[in-house]
Amino acid sequence: MHKSVDSNAENGAFLGLSVKDPLDRILNPIGKFSNRKFLSIFRFKTWWSTMWVGSSGSDLQMETQLVILQVPELNSYVLILPLIEGNFRSAIHPGNDGEVLLSVESGSTQVKGNSFTSCAYLHIGNNPYDLMRDAFAAVRVHLGTFRLLEEKKPPKIIDRFGWCTWDAFYLTVEPVGVWHGVKSLAENGIPPKFLIIDDGWQSINMDHEDPFQDSKDLTGLGSQMLCRLYRFKENEKFAKYQAGTMLRPDAPQFDQENHDNMFKEMIELAKRKKALKEAQEDDSALPEATVIEYLSEQEGVERGGLKALISDLKKQFPSLDDIYVWHALCGAWGGVRPGTTHLNSKVTPAKMAAGLEKTMYDLAVVMVEKGGIGLVDPNQAADYYEAMHSYLADAGITGVKVDVIHTLEYVCEEHGGRVQLAKAYYDGLTKSLGKNFDGTGLIASMEQCNDFFFLATNQISMGRVGDDFWFEDPNGDPMGVYWLQGVHMVHCSYNSLWQGQFIQPDWDMFQSDHLCAEFHAGSRAICGGPVYVSDKVGRHNFDLLRKLVLPDGTILRCQHYALPTRDCLFENPLFDGKTLLKLWNVNKFGGVVGVFNCQGAGWYPEEHKCKAHPECYKTMPGSVSPDDVEWEQKAFTAKFRNHELFAFYLHKAGNLHLMKACEKLDITLQPSTFEIVTVSPVYKISEKAKFAAVGLENMLNSGGAVDFLEHELDGKTVTVLIKIKGQENSWLIQVLSL
Repeated sequence: MHKSVDSNAENGAFLGLSVKDPLDRILNPIGKFSNRKFLSIFRFKTWWSTMWVGSSGSDLQMETQLVILQVPELNSYVLILPLIEGNFRSAIHPGNDGEVLLSVESGSTQVKGNSFTSCAYLHIGNNPYDLMRDAFAAVRVHLGTFRLLEEKKPPKIIDRFGWCTWDAFYLTVEPVGVWHGVKSLAENGIPPKFLIIDDGWQSINMDHEDPFQDSKDLTGLGSQMLCRLYRFKENEKFAKYQAGTMLRPDAPQFDQENHDNMFKEMIELAKRKKALKEAQEDDSALPEATVIEYLSEQEGVERGGLKALISDLKKQFPSLDDIYVWHALCGAWGGVRPGTTHLNSKVTPAKMAAGLEKTMYDLAVVMVEKGGIGLVDPNQAADYYEAMHSYLADAGITGVKVDVIHTLEYVCEEHGGRVQLAKAYYDGLTKSLGKNFDGTGLIASMEQCNDFFFLATNQISMGRVGDDFWFEDPNGDPMGVYWLQGVHMVHCSYNSLWQGQFIQPDWDMFQSDHLCAEFHAGSRAICGGPVYVSDKVGRHNFDLLRKLVLPDGTILRCQHYALPTRDCLFENPLFDGKTLLKLWNVNKFGGVVGVFNCQGAGWYPEEHKCKAHPECYKTMPGSVSPDDVEWEQKAFTAKFRNHELFAFYLHKAGNLHLMKACEKLDITLQPSTFEIVTVSPVYKISEKAKFAAVGLENMLNSGGAVDFLEHELDGKTVTVLIKIKGQENSWLIQVLSL
């Protein structure tokens, strides 16, 4: 890597600055530009980032993580990348009259500075994808605080299908529902290879409740965000599970509709209590809040808890290789409750950084600021993660989904600033990951800020690249059920340009019975990461899932991570009224291009939120070409750049086209629809004999099924040998006579 960085040294430069007086936050102009296209990534929420395009420094958004400028006069691109330096972290902000500002901040009024030599990095290159790789390699050598994705081993779940409990239960998750959720998929030929037990399994409560009892009042909107962890073991719902319970013939049953109705009743009760409390009226006549659970403990039988449940799950469902559980970086949303564990925890006031003031309204931020964080002493961070993770690993948990990561910057005032606090926590997390979860079993979430990527990814190798999957608009726009899905895809694909340098992009779950489920499935099929759903129990679209998942629970994963094609990079596929989102990726013996009509919504800078652009929600024309695939990004596909002829298989249309490398195929898509184009090199044996390996045409990523391809000519006989993944008779031998 050092040799590669040295060879590109003349293409990069570090930027420093100095001011007269030491400050904890410096806003300094670094230049200006106008009438020049740019692509940027900025934080629209504390935890989530997305793309933004424009043509002037004043078009930039606050908390911009990087900017790529188009330089057509040099046939090149320039990257501006804010960095970490010492105890300070940088971001880009807009100025007036095209000016670009660099914000350099410590996050603590007690940590000040006035001179910096490398608070940003600039790099130039003629290929935007090479530019990103080369620039981040240079920064990796310079900082020495992280490793690139190519240097790390990804989690085992990367090429597997899974199920997450969140949208089925939310905080009411419990063992019986979990069991039946896995069962409903497995018994229909779609066995999950991994399970994520999301938020709702932990032992948490609020400050006004008994410090050693589970909270029974978690139905109010955002109520869990005020809760703190009081022990590292599972809550009572899971603790009372007894070994063999779900293996018995009379095991408890589960009815999703009945469960949902009980949950709705709990929510209504919480609303009524809240209304009476706000009106300062007596609510004693209303029933007490309860917890939904279906287990009845047998007398004289020992509790088995989470460990017994996991053991039984793996006995009954042998294809279930991995089970992850959710936790917040600081324990629970509100951290660790003081006085309840062996650790020194203190409720620390949470304060939003100045650069985040124009981000989107977020209930999570409101609640975190309201309740503060029960922050474990940073000197005990390693002990904290070891205590929690060693217990989980002993129970059979193989990984964790670590969420709410960027709360750290809210509570860094008394801890040396955001960089020092982050280092302490990420170092502790890294040690525990290596010891308890094979060094790989972690999905990072709500982490999309450069602090995390520069400081936390020495070991972490997978993270979410989009915000949450929303099945409907939480703000009430009825069309949000459609336009939010396109927004999600744009978040994931453009964020992968930079986040994919550090971690394997995870596109999050979706629901297979959603109105836009096929739209989501098309993007997951070619995203290059794991595929998992958060279906309610028994509510699945198995026909769709069979286009994604093989009978053994594995998927046809691409060999890279999906990225926007070159002609999309500086356009707005959300509301410019003209651009289809095109994503490229490669398989072992070909390429794939996904084309998605995501037009109809996006970021409103004036209102600091995403909302509908209904005038753009319309049929959109576009084109696709073999040259859309960036063949050189993988050594084994680079040879296809000079290939003359390709077979285009269109999955949705079900037809095949022969295309020269530079030719374009016109395509028109309705709103919220897509097409997956498998791009297979055509091998010319003679004027009469040609062939292409398209793969399994019934799968969304058909070309991903081609696991081996070889042909040889013997006189007038050509033998073609193809190995197909997912087929019992996987070797196909075709003999052609010339």
